[in-house]
Amino acid sequence: MLDFVFLTKEDGLIMGPISRLLGWILNGIYEFLSLFHEDVNGIGIANIALCIILFTIIVKMLMLPLTIKQQKSTRLSSQMSPELTAINEKYKGKTDEASRRKMQMETQAVYNKYGTNPMMGCLTLLVSLQVLFALYRVIYAIPAYINDVYDMYELAAESIQGVEGYAETLANFVKDAKIGVSVEKFTGYEIGVLTKTNIIDVLSKCNESTWDALASAFPSISDALLGYSEPILSIHKFIGGLNILNSPVMNGNYFTPAILIPILAMAMQFIQSKLSMASTKKNNGKQEDPAMSSMKMMNIFFPIMSGVICLMIPIGVGIYWIISSVVQIVQQFFINRYLDKIGVEQLIAKSQEKRAKKLKKSGIETGNKMAEVAKTSTKSIEVQPKSTADYANMAGKNYNNAAAATSADTEENQENTENKETPVSGGSISSYANVLKNRSGK
Repeated sequence: MLDFVFLTKEDGLIMGPISRLLGWILNGIYEFLSLFHEDVNGIGIANIALCIILFTIIVKMLMLPLTIKQQKSTRLSSQMSPELTAINEKYKGKTDEASRRKMQMETQAVYNKYGTNPMMGCLTLLVSLQVLFALYRVIYAIPAYINDVYDMYELAAESIQGVEGYAETLANFVKDAKIGVSVEKFTGYEIGVLTKTNIIDVLSKCNESTWDALASAFPSISDALLGYSEPILSIHKFIGGLNILNSPVMNGNYFTPAILIPILAMAMQFIQSKLSMASTKKNNGKQEDPAMSSMKMMNIFFPIMSGVICLMIPIGVGIYWIISSVVQIVQQFFINRYLDKIGVEQLIAKSQEKRAKKLKKSGIETGNKMAEVAKTSTKSIEVQPKSTADYANMAGKNYNNAAAATSADTEENQENTENKETPVSGGSISSYANVLKNRSGK
């Protein structure tokens, strides 16, 4: 088991506010479910597993605009990929300055053609990852964000603090029980003092067997600890009596209903990746570039890896993975239908229109000389080439034409400078003769 301490709320500059917002949503879900006291199939309505399910669905729906934006970026990238590959192949091995400039210009021309930029997809992915990391922190630190659950653990923590030498006793318990918390990382441990939050860090990782071991470690308050553990364990129950604090393979036993959690997590992620790959391949044409081959390998590796990891982590995290994949599969299905209905051409047109508005808002004008040269170098983009090689040649040809035009303008300016008629101050015969000679030579 890994050593971790997650109960303390995230207070980072970016993840802190996101975690607090997600924690507020999770706490609201729990308090709403607490209004109902009946049981459904033996599961209490105020149930952490049910909270995680509803919480995952709500967060994924809130992230839907980011997901759609990411899918649009992926489709545009799959369309650009063959053309960018052709440009890279064209200038492969060429390291001179002129070739690098041409390659940059032709690459930028492709991005302009599709109305996108290299950072668009990365920025969306970065925001999504920040939300994902914050969401993990909230799920791993349930008592830190759900007030009622914190109150349950607080009673047990206060009882432990009342026992003399509780810090050393708790440290020995953690080492023997191997519950995945490193007490040595707690602030104040060196002086033999653990805060209430530190103790709840330990208690939040306890399941049925470890609560019994904890009660044995504190015999003077064993009855009180077992009494506090009953409502805590109750709200962590799931279908079939599974406790989401346990890992699927308790005590090395692989033949339990909990083994379905890693299997389902692996299966759902595999279906999700296949659906995503089908969409990318459909819009990428017949050519399969190296990036798609790498993605195909990752889409096989990661589902298998997630199944293996689910064997070692609490069932609650596995439930989150399953529900998250199910929601993403549904979203992916409808997003694919929506984007297929729009069509690639319309998607590109909207992207170009959006880019034009951003440029206009930034005050970028196209009436200057450099803009005209750039327009000339990308003129061929309006005419669709038959192949990516043709596109690269056309873009390169226009670059050379633009460069030649610029060079011709420079030579003409130099010639005009050399032949410029300067006023003659004197009235000498030789001066007038030179003027007449220049005029007759034009």
